[in-house]
Amino acid sequence: MPYGYNNKILRVNLSTREVAVEEPGEAFFRTYFGGWGLIAYYLLKELEPGVDPLGADNLLIFASGVVTGAPVGGSGRHAVGAKSPLTGGFGEADVGGFWGTELKRAGWDAIVVCGRAQEPVYLWIKDGQVEIRAAAHLWGKQTADVEAMLREELGDERVRVAQCGPAGEKLVRFASVMHDVNRAAGRTGLGAVMGSKNLKAVAVRGSGRLEMADRETVRELARWLQGEGMKGWLPNLRENGTDGGLVHLSARGGLPTRNFQQGSFEGAEKITGETMTQTILVGRDNCFACPVFCKRRVQTAGRYEVHPVYGGPEYETAAALGSCCGIDDLEAIAYGNQLCNAYGLDTISTGVVIAWAMECFERGLLTKEDTGGLELRFGDAKAMVGLVEQIARRQDHVPPALGRGFGDLLAEGCLRAAQTIGRGTERYAMQVKGQEIPMHEPRIKFGLDLGYATSPTGADHVHNIHDTSYAKEGEAIRNMRGLGVLHPVPIEDLGPEKVRLVKYHIDWQVFQNCVALCIFMPYSREQIRDLVRGVTGWNSTLFELMKAGERAMAMARAFNYRQGLSARDDVPPWRFSTPFESGPAEGVKVPEEDIQRALALYYGMNGWDEETGAPTAGKLHELGLSWVADLVYGA
Repeated sequence: MPYGYNNKILRVNLSTREVAVEEPGEAFFRTYFGGWGLIAYYLLKELEPGVDPLGADNLLIFASGVVTGAPVGGSGRHAVGAKSPLTGGFGEADVGGFWGTELKRAGWDAIVVCGRAQEPVYLWIKDGQVEIRAAAHLWGKQTADVEAMLREELGDERVRVAQCGPAGEKLVRFASVMHDVNRAAGRTGLGAVMGSKNLKAVAVRGSGRLEMADRETVRELARWLQGEGMKGWLPNLRENGTDGGLVHLSARGGLPTRNFQQGSFEGAEKITGETMTQTILVGRDNCFACPVFCKRRVQTAGRYEVHPVYGGPEYETAAALGSCCGIDDLEAIAYGNQLCNAYGLDTISTGVVIAWAMECFERGLLTKEDTGGLELRFGDAKAMVGLVEQIARRQDHVPPALGRGFGDLLAEGCLRAAQTIGRGTERYAMQVKGQEIPMHEPRIKFGLDLGYATSPTGADHVHNIHDTSYAKEGEAIRNMRGLGVLHPVPIEDLGPEKVRLVKYHIDWQVFQNCVALCIFMPYSREQIRDLVRGVTGWNSTLFELMKAGERAMAMARAFNYRQGLSARDDVPPWRFSTPFESGPAEGVKVPEEDIQRALALYYGMNGWDEETGAPTAGKLHELGLSWVADLVYGA
């Protein structure tokens, strides 16, 4: 019998309303592991070059990993993927909560959705039973209402729901797929793909359990995490959430502020996790089997009414809607977070798009005639909140001079919006491949700039490197010694040792997005290897797991090449090669000549063609991807 997976992939064609099952076998799961790898496999196999991301031919894929649902902290994750409507390339986003575990318990490893329903529908999956049901009564409703209605309709309060939200229905290009109301598969615009298919939700209920080869090994790791593993930084993560380090980033000059113009924010103390804990926090939440409880639940009833069902701001949200927009009003940020979760918007892209508009307005490149009468100034919380709603609804106040609603324009993302407006606004769009930059500043983490430029999903922080962890002796560098990285590497270094470190780190992070394991858990690489062994029964090695990450990255790069992207799209934003003019990191920049040399070296280490950006035929064959080499280079 299989361990760690069910060997069942659900295929749903919404156009024909046909449902089928695939059973790909052990070799498939040991090659791709799930998550990112499984998504890349199906996108490469089945999407022709040039397919419309918002057309019926795109696939929408929900994929667990082989450790999803194991009774150990960090296992409550899965991935969602499609061709991205934001970048036109590989779209993948990872998410926690309980939905992925519920899918596993229902007997399924993944769902591959194609086609487009004629009317709004939702999927109802209860163990082996699969139904396509009418969802017109759910269309247009916010996420908490949809979840409550589905649980009542299905007669079970333990049903888990993934949904696109009203922003996905409106095809906002950075719409999220929301799970459990407040967990977002946020990046690359997958909610818009879901909305384009008239698929409002996927409701799941399972009664099975994950079969594991060596349950005691998994129990030992769970006990370690709850004991020794909780003695490090996890107690602060529980106490103050991911936003707990915001003020420290500001003190170092690494907090994105006013559209990345500065790295330090004078209002940081007002929006940090500690302040949230002391003021508006009313509870904490966790993902499946996790003892950390890092999720926030906040509530306000003053100028803004915020309900704890929508959770609370994570670090990315507090910075994107806060410091990046020059806003120090925590209640307004919490309300903006609620709006994003209620409508289904990526908080990172939402904040950066608004910050771009604010900078362009302050520079005189946008006017009140363009914005529908809004004075877009950094620090204006009311304007930020208003724009979140306008983006989600693709609305604006009055007809603008641009020939379309301003919210409608911003819903396209900052790159497309800037290309529509012109006037030099594109220079201030902080993005890579069309995806807005996350809330991490490369001028204090040089390797991060390389990772932003080369990520197949556009700028991303989850599978990227954060150099500060490896700049001095400590647990992070000790953890890399099993991969042959023996010494710390300075933050400002972009030479061969740093590039090698970036490659190994990112390949490992991509592997974790395949196996579906939270990056916040303090497991060593050896412990993760043992977890995979305990769950699956495979004699896995670090080499195998690293190659799985490299393989998944190579497939994503090959997919991008087939969809029209190339090495010319691996461009780090110019702003990071411009020195800070003030603050703790005054004068610091990523030297352009250094990043260009690092890019060339990174391509060489990965076996990517310097023109196409795709893996060479030799590299694909070495990774066991001869079928991909045939797709890219011909049989």
